[in-house]
Amino acid sequence: MTTSVRPYSASPEMVRRALEGKKISVVDLLVSTALLLALLSSLAVLLTLLIDVVSEGMPVLSTRLVDFVTSPLSARPESAGLVQGLMGSLVLVGFVIVVAFPLGVAAAIYLEEYAKDTPLNRLLVSNVRNLAGVPSIVYGLLGLAVFVKALSGVTNGRTLISGGLTLAVLVLPIIVITTSEALRAVPRGLREASFGVGATGWETIRHQVLPVSFPAILTGSVLAVARAFGESAPLLLAGAVLSNFFSAPAGTSFISQVAEQSYTALPIIIYNWARQPQEEFVALTAAGIVVLLVALLLVNAAAIIARDRFERKQVS
Repeated sequence: MTTSVRPYSASPEMVRRALEGKKISVVDLLVSTALLLALLSSLAVLLTLLIDVVSEGMPVLSTRLVDFVTSPLSARPESAGLVQGLMGSLVLVGFVIVVAFPLGVAAAIYLEEYAKDTPLNRLLVSNVRNLAGVPSIVYGLLGLAVFVKALSGVTNGRTLISGGLTLAVLVLPIIVITTSEALRAVPRGLREASFGVGATGWETIRHQVLPVSFPAILTGSVLAVARAFGESAPLLLAGAVLSNFFSAPAGTSFISQVAEQSYTALPIIIYNWARQPQEEFVALTAAGIVVLLVALLLVNAAAIIARDRFERKQVS
């Protein structure tokens, strides 16, 4: 009778403990404690803000939730709604996706797969990373100077086209950076194996690199689009107003409304309500913030579901 000996496999945690021994680092303990306190403090502040916003907006959400979401703008607090802001924000987000996503992915593919390691390209990458940290108000000034005034013959001035282009420029560096990181995470061996069977550079990128990196690209792009969904400062400078968007006379085409009429968005409506002196608008502002948060959560949830399905499809 023979007995099989189970091979011993040390986990990374066991190896770490063996290397560290029984020594207790005071610095590590202090740093981990400080980080834990910072995390708990951030969560406490976030929870406090959420509770405060929900409690202030509950009178509106509990009595006229459906009517509040589907009603148009109004100067009377008891009948004011968000439907035009939601529609304007969705159109802006669609505009951002159509413009920024393909440009950002294409730029990242060039920088990671085609561009050589030269001082000029390193400077270009550094500038892209710096642009990702520029405050949004600066992009608003850029949109006002370029899209609203300089290109008014193309955008018709303060229209949704100007706002969409401004938001697209705002999120473009973020999409480039996240896509570059996703492409860089693909193992080099996968590319070499593709080249070994005779595939060209573009065939390798299209059939091997992009499918593997697409879940990470999708996650980063959705986070960038979610930022655009909640921005208000660039839109204020790029022509967004508290207007009756999508309330044109009957027969007006969708393209005409987008290219010629003034527009609004959900953050703009919330900003204008917060400036009103009437007490009733306090509850409307809080309820609008809750609706905005729910919309952002739905967008992120949809992206997570799409990413998981794509990963399962890729594995199978």
